[in-house]
Amino acid sequence: MPGENRAYFALNHNSITEIAMVNQTIHTMKQPELGKKISEMRKAKGLTQEELVELCNLNVRTIQRIEAGEVTPRSYTVKALFEALGAKVENMEMGVIPDNHFKSVVPWLYTGFFAGLIYFLLSYFDISMEIEWMEGNLTNTMNFGLVKVSVLITFSLFLFGLIKMTSAFPNKILKIALWVMLIANGVWYSIDLISLATSSFTIEDYYIIKLGTFGLGYGFMGAGFLCYKGLWSNVPQILGALGIVSGILIFSVVGALFGLIPLTMFEIGELGFLLWTINKIGRSSSPDSTFSAQVSA
Repeated sequence: MPGENRAYFALNHNSITEIAMVNQTIHTMKQPELGKKISEMRKAKGLTQEELVELCNLNVRTIQRIEAGEVTPRSYTVKALFEALGAKVENMEMGVIPDNHFKSVVPWLYTGFFAGLIYFLLSYFDISMEIEWMEGNLTNTMNFGLVKVSVLITFSLFLFGLIKMTSAFPNKILKIALWVMLIANGVWYSIDLISLATSSFTIEDYYIIKLGTFGLGYGFMGAGFLCYKGLWSNVPQILGALGIVSGILIFSVVGALFGLIPLTMFEIGELGFLLWTINKIGRSSSPDSTFSAQVSA
């Protein structure tokens, strides 16, 4: 039985009420502040991590990760730690995320992942048909319109799944970047559909501005991923670099086609990141299932 489960069953009969009290006081203290506070209280008591383990029935690795700010512990884990350290939970404000929060996020992550897969395939049809459109060789505008609508919907759901991911691994910069890209996607694909339906303007009239907007958006998203620290090895940093490179190339317009190479790798990496997130927060019995990513901003 994992250490956190042992701690849970060791709580007294009032534990459910007290855990509810913990969740009601979730306001300001988040990782890594929570871990630092626990470390300070332990040292003030003159306890080693091994001695604290004996008092609260957790394993050493779990305490090490909590104190290092690598993990956001569950309510009953914090209660067990505070009781062992002689602190009153009701007087503390801490960044503990209730388990049912993640249950509501998981369906959106799955939706984002599968929508992302469909978008990934459709995007190449969109690009090739867009080139034909600008060259005046596109014969079936109705099919192109259907592709545009499908890309608008699937890419929006993909981005929203990533936004929900930032609920599990807080990252303000990435969250803002994703919302910016979501809005840009809605605006520009709506303009594409209007230009398809009317003859008042054509894609050539705004294509450079559209590319520049998406280039900035991908670069912003890349910068957001770079803010993750200590999360899934160095994968977020690799994703961040790919996002920034693809963003710069797309923004330059002349390098847009070359930008498709790092962009493809970037979006495959995002799909992998969603799967990794689903795996992490879906393991409800794991002490590490409620990771809180450290961010540098």
